[in-house]
Amino acid sequence: MAYEFKLPDLGEGLTEGEIARWLVEEGQEIAEDAPLVEIATDKTTVEIPSPAAGLVSKILVAEGAVVPVGTVLVVIGGDGSEPEAELEDVEQPRAEPGPQRAATEKVRATPLIRKVAAELGVDLASVTGTGPQGRITEEDVRAAAEAAPATTEGSRVQLRGVKRQMFEHLTRAHEIPAVTWVEECDFSGVDLKRLVPLVIEAVVAALKEFPELNARVDDGELVLLDRYDLGIAVQTERGLVVPVVHGADELSLDELDAEVRRLAEAAHAGSLNPEELRGGTFTITSAGKAAGLFVTPLINHPEVAILGIHRIEQRAVVRDGEIVARTMGNVSVTFDHRVIDGKRAADFGLAVIARLEQS
Repeated sequence: MAYEFKLPDLGEGLTEGEIARWLVEEGQEIAEDAPLVEIATDKTTVEIPSPAAGLVSKILVAEGAVVPVGTVLVVIGGDGSEPEAELEDVEQPRAEPGPQRAATEKVRATPLIRKVAAELGVDLASVTGTGPQGRITEEDVRAAAEAAPATTEGSRVQLRGVKRQMFEHLTRAHEIPAVTWVEECDFSGVDLKRLVPLVIEAVVAALKEFPELNARVDDGELVLLDRYDLGIAVQTERGLVVPVVHGADELSLDELDAEVRRLAEAAHAGSLNPEELRGGTFTITSAGKAAGLFVTPLINHPEVAILGIHRIEQRAVVRDGEIVARTMGNVSVTFDHRVIDGKRAADFGLAVIARLEQS
């Protein structure tokens, strides 16, 4: 008996997901609850286990394809004798009738192989398959691509997973009329080894004074939030992710330090679960050693503001009429000017700086 596995509802209003990576191949036996597929959403990448044991008879959606919730992704069990046309990539446009289409429909290739062929510009009808029952393998496609003369300039890299999510999410961020306020902060008395948790403490205290920055825009309304779930931007090899420190106002400095380290390690390992990336109310970004003198952070939609910590270094400053060396850095607040006044954003930033300088 064949089991059709559909893209499940991943929660929080998500309506679609990207097939980031198949963890099985057609013809492979899989046990129930064994890793089946990685699904990328605009929040995270989730590993989904197999709902049943049996033979993976058909993979119906290629890696890199974005499909709505409820789409059949894979068939487990059965004899795999269904017409090959059912293996078409769901995102592949239908060609007009003709000899080219007729030849392509006779090709025995999985959706993943069709996707690779499309990316490399290889006509599958001209490729001889070396796999079981004459199926075309990825090696066959890549060999055909190498043998063909180059017709395009440069190389192409498909945006997948976190990088695709960054592309779409930050494109949306540019729709916000954002303004950035910047001021210097004297970090001389700050324990830089615990910089992020100290910034979280300062931000939470300031947000309680300026609640309109701990908010989100929803259907033309500003929703003031009574929770303090702070996102911490983390740059990983897979791209930028923003894990969330939930209930930041209820944690001690030591607990904040431990939670930030745990989330950062999980982000780099790619093991964050969906709940750890949901529900942020305000975001903090700090590039650490890679931080420039100043960059313009982008607001993490649907939030309305983001605080940035920029390069911290020894600078010559004037104190009591004398030039002295102090550990200085820039602090920025980028805010949605549709719903936040410039004066309020500046006062919020100054409140954060005052608390850091007193820490």
